[in-house]
Amino acid sequence: MVMYNITQLMIENPKVSIVVVSLIVSLISTMVTKYTTDQAMLRSIKERQKEIQKEIKEKKFSQTDRKFMELQSELLGLIGKMFKNSFKPLIITMIPFLLLFYWLRNIYVPLIGNSWLWYYILPSILVGSLYRKIFKIV
Repeated sequence: MVMYNITQLMIENPKVSIVVVSLIVSLISTMVTKYTTDQAMLRSIKERQKEIQKEIKEKKFSQTDRKFMELQSELLGLIGKMFKNSFKPLIITMIPFLLLFYWLRNIYVPLIGNSWLWYYILPSILVGSLYRKIFKIV
């Protein structure tokens, strides 16, 4: 019964409801990221990346310089660690979000066509970055 009421509300106000869904999904995604990643480690990695980039910029190494190669190698290793750590939230949310998008597509395409996706994506991007700042997520 509750699901029918929600679906009916979404059908009656498609543009507003997709924006609301976008805000809620972004919040859930942000919370999953916050609690499944090691934020302290990610911050320290990001700081080290900035230090390396600053050192490379200041010293103007040539691309064949041994120190430049070492710094580049360390930088690539840090990027790999960040990617590995930030992959956890994707694994957790992928199937539920795919099912949600399938359901949303079935509701909104008949009402407003494929433009429903833009009503989802734009608020999601804007609010997602705001949520990341509010919850201090790297």
